[in-house]
Amino acid sequence: MNDESSSTDPDWETPVTFTLTPEDIVHTVFWTAHSVHTGWDSCIDPGLTVRDTTAIDDDSGSHCRLAELEYVEDDEERGDGNEVTWHDWTVEIKVQDLYVSAHWRATDASAASDWDWCAAEAEQAFANACLLLGKRVRRQWVIEDSPRARRTPRTRH
Repeated sequence: MNDESSSTDPDWETPVTFTLTPEDIVHTVFWTAHSVHTGWDSCIDPGLTVRDTTAIDDDSGSHCRLAELEYVEDDEERGDGNEVTWHDWTVEIKVQDLYVSAHWRATDASAASDWDWCAAEAEQAFANACLLLGKRVRRQWVIEDSPRARRTPRTRH
């Protein structure tokens, strides 16, 4: 056991491979998502995207993406007749030709705690998924308008 191959450490640049299925990714990285799916194309509509962050593996072309989308679903109204606007935090992993996507969603009328939970869960899933590409994610400060600055529907009783 004293030969040279066992006495030296493996090179840090030694490639390692793992076998992961979409199911493995869903159950380990996206387990808190409201919905998950696989596909051959991205489900992210660029016209609905309000924020987009992508980590790309230059060697393989694989990527991990966190996109925030806002949209109104057809024929969906609140009790007051106003349309329901959804905010969707989507984390998408593309490996070769396969996409695995997870969604966390809240309406514009949802409590701020729901928005915070969805954002935190999606950001954590994105950070974890980026590790599959050998990327690290660090947080930064973001300045937002006051919640009072958002247009809130007013009613009179």
